[in-house]
Amino acid sequence: MNRPGQPPDGPPDNPGDGPSGSDDDYGYVFDDSFVRAASIQEYSASERGAAEHAPAVRDRPPLAAAERTGPRLTRQVLVLAALLTVAFLVAVYLGISPPGQTQSAPPPRPARMSLVPLAPAKAVRPADPDRPFDATPAAQYATGAAGINLPGAHATPHFDEGQVIAALSTAKEYLVHSSLSPEVLAGREERAVRLLVDPAQADQFDAALRRPAADGLHAATGWLVRLDPAHAVLAVPDIRVQGVLDYAETGPGTLEITTDHTFVYAVRPAADPEADPSLMVVRRALRLSFDRDTLRSHQLELLNSRTEAGPLACGTPTAAHLRPLLAGENAPAGRPPATDPYAREGGGAVCGTLAEPRPVGSGGAGRRADASGGAGPSAIAGDPGAVR
Repeated sequence: MNRPGQPPDGPPDNPGDGPSGSDDDYGYVFDDSFVRAASIQEYSASERGAAEHAPAVRDRPPLAAAERTGPRLTRQVLVLAALLTVAFLVAVYLGISPPGQTQSAPPPRPARMSLVPLAPAKAVRPADPDRPFDATPAAQYATGAAGINLPGAHATPHFDEGQVIAALSTAKEYLVHSSLSPEVLAGREERAVRLLVDPAQADQFDAALRRPAADGLHAATGWLVRLDPAHAVLAVPDIRVQGVLDYAETGPGTLEITTDHTFVYAVRPAADPEADPSLMVVRRALRLSFDRDTLRSHQLELLNSRTEAGPLACGTPTAAHLRPLLAGENAPAGRPPATDPYAREGGGAVCGTLAEPRPVGSGGAGRRADASGGAGPSAIAGDPGAVR
């Protein structure tokens, strides 16, 4: 039996292994068995009498976690909770407002569009088959994409110069594909135009091409220039163009491009390749919007499309395609179609008069178009068209 004061496992094998081998020195050395014995507690005399055969000692209950750690653990938990809260708030803030960027622009609105047919006052004059643009202001216009010139680009408060150039270039590409492409003009292809349209407007574009309607929202001719292939085709591949583009920042995240161009086409009857050509004039004024997302994807949002085209008969449907009056044809006599002021969903029946072109050099002919009103189908004729 162990003596009082000795470890429960008995005295060490070599008492002399202590610091100096003396009892006094050894009394201050505690091995593992002695430390374990410290957790043992003797029963009281009454407890020993009540349980004669019970062990003379009992284990001391372990200390609670709070007793082992004290206030130190509580402080650590509070600090960790505070750090997690701050990290969460920072993540939420960065997710809403990324550094250096404004919040996302609102979804695109439906494009609004209108087309005013311009009817000739008398029979359509035939053009020279070899030089159809001679003796008209279009003789001084550039050919094809060369007539769509970009203005000098400068940074705006929230868009750098490169972004402005990208927006202008995309606008020009849209004009080229939608107004000058022979495949688009013939009604055989529109994919190149659709790829440039914001995906949020793709459904509106598709509906306009599949089910054209003169409701101010779903006219195919609001998105592109398209002839009725059974009625008229290009007589020559050259298309004369003149006009301007301009740009302005309309908000911290929005860049707007305005375009105003006159396109002159030499057309002939689809069924008669030998027929004399005549000129069809189309003026397109567009408002195009760009944000950082559409700039990155090389796409645009069409806000508004305003078109004047002639020579057309006032009552001819224009939502699906254009059916120009050809050489020698007259506009039907009579009143223009009625307009219902109660039908708010429609674009209204509006028709203009296409004035006769004056020869080049007779004053005012061939003047450069400008974004505020410039040379359109009526001005190319040398006289403003009268809306009736």
